[in-house]
Amino acid sequence: MAKLELSLQQNFDELLSRIEDGIMSGSVSASLEDSSDFSSGNARCSVRVFERYSYTGGNRVSLSVTLFQSGSGEVHLSAIAAGGSQGMFFKLNTFGEEAFLDKLRELL
Repeated sequence: MAKLELSLQQNFDELLSRIEDGIMSGSVSASLEDSSDFSSGNARCSVRVFERYSYTGGNRVSLSVTLFQSGSGEVHLSAIAAGGSQGMFFKLNTFGEEAFLDKLRELL
């Protein structure tokens, strides 16, 4: 599992759109598996779960991205990639997870 957490001074909607468009156009096998958006008062949260095939690992990898903002403050991003390892009892070959997260880093 690979994780990235950041706080960003960016427009929430523009950032979300850039992430969705960038991930989907970054790989021919990328798909948006599901999404969730909700708000409470002046806080809002968006969750996106992407999946793609990892040629390096020979398997499918998921990337969950969560954006949270309270009022007009910073946008907090948490991204976790999983599923790219091989092996029954130990994590071997996690290249696919890191590569998926690296694509997100490029977009930010």
